[in-house]
Amino acid sequence: MDEFLRQNYNTLTHSVEVLGAATGIICFNKYKKTGVKYFILFLIYATIVDYFGSYPVFLKRLNRFELIENSIFEKNYLYFTVFWGIGSALFYTFFYRKILNNKGRKRFLRYAAILFLIGAGCHIFFNLHSSSSEYRIIIFVFGSLLILLSVCFYFIEILESDKVLTFYKSIYFWISSVILIWFLITTPLLFYEIYFSTADWNFVFLKWQIYLAANMFMYLSFTFALLWCKPENA
Repeated sequence: MDEFLRQNYNTLTHSVEVLGAATGIICFNKYKKTGVKYFILFLIYATIVDYFGSYPVFLKRLNRFELIENSIFEKNYLYFTVFWGIGSALFYTFFYRKILNNKGRKRFLRYAAILFLIGAGCHIFFNLHSSSSEYRIIIFVFGSLLILLSVCFYFIEILESDKVLTFYKSIYFWISSVILIWFLITTPLLFYEIYFSTADWNFVFLKWQIYLAANMFMYLSFTFALLWCKPENA
C-alpha cells in the first residue's frame, strides 16, 4: 500500500480533480445563470494550479532544474501558498458574497478578505527567502478559518430562511457541506507540516492517505452535486 501511494498519489489526486473540473465544464450551460458558474471556474483553476505545482519534478525530468536551483522557487512552497493558500480563501469569500443575502455578512467577508490578503502579503514579504515551509502554515490556517467562516454564514442564513425546508435540494448546501468536512479534516494536518519529510515516511504516508481520501470524497461529491442538483438563484 505504501509503495502504491508513493507511485500513484499524484495520479489519483489529479484524476479526481480532472473529473470534477470536466463535469463542471459539461454542466456549465446548466448553471451559467447562477453563482455555481464561478465555482465551476474555480474547479478548473484548482486543477491547473495543482498540476503545475509539480513544476520542480517537471524541471528535473527535463534536466532544467538549474533554472530554479538555490532560488525561492526551488520548492513549491511559495507557489502553493499564493495560488492555493491565498487564492482559495479569496475565491470562497467572493463566492459566498455572491450567494449570501445578508448585507452585513457580505460586507464583513469583504473586509475580512482584504485584511487577510494584506496580512498574507506582508507575511510572505518578510519571509520570502525562508527555506522552511513553516512560515506558510499561518497563511493556510487563517485562510481555512476564513473559508469556514464563509460556510458558517451560509448555514446561518439557511436556518434563518424558508430554504431550511428544502435545503437538501440546493447545490449550494452540498458544496458548503463538502467544503466544511474537507477543511475540518485537512486543516489540523497543517500543524504537523514540520514532520512532512522523507525522514519520517510513516507520517508522509499517513498524510497522503488522509489527503487522498479527503480529495476523493470532495471531488466525487462535487461531481455528484453538479450532475444531480438543479440550477437555482442564490
